[in-house]
Amino acid sequence: MRNIAVVEDEDMAADLLISYIQRYSQLSGEKFNVSRFTNAADFLENYRAIYAVVFMDIQMPKMNGMDGAMELRKLDKTVSIIFITNLVQYSQKGYEVDAVSFLVKPVSYFDFSLKFRKALNIYVMNEERSITIKYRGGLCRISTDKLMYVEIIAHRLYYHLIDDDIEITGVLSEVEKELSEYGFLRCNSCYLVNPKFVVAVKGSEVQVGNRTLQISRPRRAAFLAELANWYAGQGGKS
Repeated sequence: MRNIAVVEDEDMAADLLISYIQRYSQLSGEKFNVSRFTNAADFLENYRAIYAVVFMDIQMPKMNGMDGAMELRKLDKTVSIIFITNLVQYSQKGYEVDAVSFLVKPVSYFDFSLKFRKALNIYVMNEERSITIKYRGGLCRISTDKLMYVEIIAHRLYYHLIDDDIEITGVLSEVEKELSEYGFLRCNSCYLVNPKFVVAVKGSEVQVGNRTLQISRPRRAAFLAELANWYAGQGGKS
């Protein structure tokens, strides 16, 4: 059963979305647990990363939906966000929070069903490759497909994502155990690298995205061999 959040201050609009989710459930056979919130501030208070899809109205009291989505992305990198709006000029802003799509009021069931299906598919794909870390006294869920590398500096771990950096206290060797199944490689005592973001290796340096990291001399041979094995394993994948 997937958890769905409807963050909408208008009762009629919220009831319509909930009825669409129920209709989709009946037609698809998928089960959903729907929670409704009347504003983004209440939704984010004591947030837990349990939702597959969040329907977020943009124009709401206390905190508008766009600001709410930006705060949500700090806590949950994998949840699918669909904005609900009367206006379309927010589309550019939606890219900043990796929104799946927009639904323009009045929402039709046909438009809803297409975008809801897309949001569920994206969430399932991210969920299969996601990890949960302790962050800001709570939990934060991130997709390993967006994690470029992990760095440790003076007992502080830095998760470098393509769109954010997260800093927590931890031990890199424990993170290595968790991320090894996702192909992450150790290039020295300070870095765990996601090979999908490796752009080039030259001498004692590896370029990960737009960052240049050092490869230690003791780790170089093993790192290059593991990287070559990873590339070979990708050869048969689409």
